[in-house]
Amino acid sequence: MGGATGSKRVPRAVREQQMLDAGVRAFARSGYQNASMDDIAELAGVSKPLVYLYLNSKEELFTACIRREAAALVTAVRAAVERDAQLWSGLSGFFAHAAEHPEGWTLLHVQARTHGQPYAREVAAMRAEIVEFVTQLIGAAAREHARGAARARTLAGTEVSGLAHALVGAAESLADWAGDGRAGGHSAQEAAATLMNFAWAGLGNLLQGTGWSPDRVG
Repeated sequence: MGGATGSKRVPRAVREQQMLDAGVRAFARSGYQNASMDDIAELAGVSKPLVYLYLNSKEELFTACIRREAAALVTAVRAAVERDAQLWSGLSGFFAHAAEHPEGWTLLHVQARTHGQPYAREVAAMRAEIVEFVTQLIGAAAREHARGAARARTLAGTEVSGLAHALVGAAESLADWAGDGRAGGHSAQEAAATLMNFAWAGLGNLLQGTGWSPDRVG
């Protein structure tokens, strides 16, 4: 293949990223089982032996793709929040990244979770990091509200953690909805606003001491 000769003039780090780009694309589109190393090599413009030389095996290539995409998503969320430490910023960063990197999102949320524990654990670690981050943001929002309210309820740590898990789960589901055409062309900002409105209304009621209970039904 012509790309194999040209590969000698490309720095290893650059060539490896090209292979990871090709791997993400192939795994997201075809699934782990159906994506072949021949296809990935062709997409990367290199020979199959060079892919094996750099990344050893299909399993290690898949793992490297997952780790790169997971790190990129976490970095995008953190960078968005660094601007003002607001929950809204974190959600906007999450949905923007998922929309801008649909194949990376498919790799993380669909492929990695359905091909065995080693890959699912990589995604679980990423998710735990995001949940912890969101937990901190919700806690900060609750403390800010308490300082400015005449009467405010303090949320228990388990409540904050539960809310963070629920919010991250909802964000993942909404990112799928926004990315597969069911959203009718909703933008990343609109998806973030949908979830923020839902979460903020509920959180506001909780902080005011008017949480839902079965006694309120009927």
